[in-house]
Amino acid sequence: MGDDVRGLRAAAVTTAAGVVPAKTPERARLHVAMLALQFGYAGFHVVSRLALNMGVSKLVFPVYRNLIALCLLAPFAYFLEKKDRPAMTPAFLLQFFLLALCGITANQGFYLLGLDNTSPTFASAIQNSVPAITFAMAAALGIERVRLRRRDGLAKAAGTVLCVAGATVITLFKGPAVFGPAPSVAAAVPVPMPAPGGGNNNNNNKSWALGCVYLMGHCLSWSGWLVLQAPVLKRYPARLSVTSYTCFFGLLQFLAVAAVFERDAAAWALGSGSELLTILYAGLVASGVAFAVQTWCIDRGGPVFVAVYQPVQTLLVAVMASLLLGEQFYLGGIMGAVFIIAGLYLVLWGKSQERALAAKQTAAAAAGSVCDDDAAASCLKQPLLPPPPATSEAV
Repeated sequence: MGDDVRGLRAAAVTTAAGVVPAKTPERARLHVAMLALQFGYAGFHVVSRLALNMGVSKLVFPVYRNLIALCLLAPFAYFLEKKDRPAMTPAFLLQFFLLALCGITANQGFYLLGLDNTSPTFASAIQNSVPAITFAMAAALGIERVRLRRRDGLAKAAGTVLCVAGATVITLFKGPAVFGPAPSVAAAVPVPMPAPGGGNNNNNNKSWALGCVYLMGHCLSWSGWLVLQAPVLKRYPARLSVTSYTCFFGLLQFLAVAAVFERDAAAWALGSGSELLTILYAGLVASGVAFAVQTWCIDRGGPVFVAVYQPVQTLLVAVMASLLLGEQFYLGGIMGAVFIIAGLYLVLWGKSQERALAAKQTAAAAAGSVCDDDAAASCLKQPLLPPPPATSEAV
């Protein structure tokens, strides 16, 4: 009986956490996969900036990226999710359209506009605020409960405030350059950067503050997509198909926007092999392979395990951008990144504590129900009336 209760309690903990604990060899593979994933995403930040520096249109780039991703994901979605894919309805089409508008068109559009005005490192740093923004959105919509009387609720609220403060510091205070590559490297790889202090550069007319605002729009769009995606996946439990439909509608939306704002036919022609390589990397690695690896890591390690590695990406981007782009690092950006990463870990710690508490409550409820069932069964085995006392007449 005790073994049964312990087994049910362990099963309840696993179910409540939503993740089956990985064995040691698998845990090692998870860490290797997450490091490779961060390298892939870090490369995407640098590659995207290289594409913009080479003159690739900010509308043509996402069109080709989503076209490649759609061609890569659609066949897998069609063959692997035949049994899981519900029948298509007008309601699903509208939901996929809205997901694409938020998660593809606004998300990628704001990202490229922000990246063009700032730098890959700070674009990656601001992305660390996405979990906190997602929590704030979910709490505002009533999806997430805020319990300020508990440690996990206080941690998530404090983490959200720190992320907002960090993004504000990056936007409003650039500060002096505190670190940069050697002069020979910076001269060999000239990169147009906004002028310090958020003003406009006379050469390229870019604004650091405006770029940070665009990047905050990118994070808000990304968080909104995460919040909207959760209920859609409950009704349409075919993740690859949802992603494929989202890419399809995002491609149509970008084509519609490009038809209005990008009428130069020469912008659609790739002038060099380098431009082709940047677009192939964005479509194949950042949107295709990375999605598959991240889905596997979330399934085996959980969303908190995946999110913990996000600051590693920022560090890798900083190293790559310094070596390949000659990027300089400013005091305001470093301070803001520290605030955002601290806020990220506070939010993640609060989420892990919340899951642990929910697991304990579920295990206690399961153990209590088992004991109640055993007690009821033992009561049924007892006679309802005591047997009559043995007398000499019965002999």
